[in-house]
Amino acid sequence: MKKFIALTATLSLLISCGSSDRGELVGVKGKKWRPEKPYGMTLVPGGAYIMGKSDDDLANVQDAPTKTVTVRSFYMDETEITNTEYRQFVEWVKDSTIRTRLAILADEQGQTPGSGGIGDYAFKDQETEEKSPYDTYMYENYWSLGDGDDIYAGRKLNHKAKLIKDPQKYPDEFYVEVMDSMYLPESESYNGLRTIDVSKLVFGYKWMDIQSAAKDKSKNTREKRSKYLISEKVQVYPDTTVWIKDFSYSYNEPMHNDYFWHEAYGLYPVVGVSWGQAKAFCAWRTLYKNGYQKDKKREQVNSFRLPTEAEWEYAARGGIQSGTFPWGGPYAKNDRGCFLANFKPNRGDYAADGALYTVEADSFDPNDYNLFNMSGNVAEWTDSSYDANSYEYVSTMNPNVTDRANNRKVIRGGSWKDVAYFLQTSTRDWEYRDSARSYIGFRTVQDYMGTQNTGNGN
Repeated sequence: MKKFIALTATLSLLISCGSSDRGELVGVKGKKWRPEKPYGMTLVPGGAYIMGKSDDDLANVQDAPTKTVTVRSFYMDETEITNTEYRQFVEWVKDSTIRTRLAILADEQGQTPGSGGIGDYAFKDQETEEKSPYDTYMYENYWSLGDGDDIYAGRKLNHKAKLIKDPQKYPDEFYVEVMDSMYLPESESYNGLRTIDVSKLVFGYKWMDIQSAAKDKSKNTREKRSKYLISEKVQVYPDTTVWIKDFSYSYNEPMHNDYFWHEAYGLYPVVGVSWGQAKAFCAWRTLYKNGYQKDKKREQVNSFRLPTEAEWEYAARGGIQSGTFPWGGPYAKNDRGCFLANFKPNRGDYAADGALYTVEADSFDPNDYNLFNMSGNVAEWTDSSYDANSYEYVSTMNPNVTDRANNRKVIRGGSWKDVAYFLQTSTRDWEYRDSARSYIGFRTVQDYMGTQNTGNGN
């Protein structure tokens, strides 16, 4: 015991003598950091506001009594997520799916990187050159063992090899086999086109249910952590049939055929996306950005996520206390008689505001936080679960209800097919988490690092 104490004292002396802090408490020096505004987002300064219905509740729903709450600062997308932005997600998943299938088949055929043909797409950990001690250890203890039912989990894909899209230039029959597996059978094609099997486009990710874990009184920390680490696998392609299913006895086939993939609608908000798909998009966007940050040896960014209900309403108000709409209100027209949002005025006259369906995501004037279409165009998913009585019990600091057992999720803002009541900043609505609609989209937020940037909500 005495030898141990002497050794500890000697080590302490050596550490103190070899440092440049003169024995003072100077803290651990981290990497240089500065806040970076995410592309396409605006900063919503935190503050307090009166959440809920300050006007008469014409629908008599009585689910939004007034309540003063405070929210922290956050970044928010200036527009709803557009078709072209969501297509980037779908294309990334498609690319990764193809590369994974190529790598698995190359592994089964005993092919290695550099062997030509499908071997060029083999897992990177199969490279013949000498691996680093880290890669060798990780391969032997993790990557080669897989994860649960997926024996290839953790294996590194080769992203340097360019995917070949021209069928006449496929390098070998194995490549042809993989590409053929990505499409619907020939018997299901028409107009001379084979369509990709969108059910193959699946994005998998993990997230930690911190709320439930924090309430767990178990003393076994490792067991507690694994119990609340949730794995999700989500089909990412939007449901384009919503344009047909949402409207019986109505001709909307052109929207079904063209809206998501045609470049004419690239800057329009994506629809037909469920709450789960919106959450998956947030996870992918975080992964995609942090992959870039890692390559550049920069700090990881905060996760992108869906806004809470309170954050959404605070942002929609644009700093105007008790405003009926993002522009204040109480009317949906300006002083020249022009509509200020895309919705359904005059009962069934969808085109009275200048649009039959959706409009481009940056249409109409933004609110004072530079956020477009916080009312109208498409309703937007939030992270919050819907409970008609939630305003009675939620916290006054960053209020939110996250109930995994509750499949009803709050949507806000109203849409192109809704009457003006649903456009009001305080109106609450909901939809089932696994539902997709032609009038529901979403936008993402990211937490602001620090607390000094706050507003007073006025």
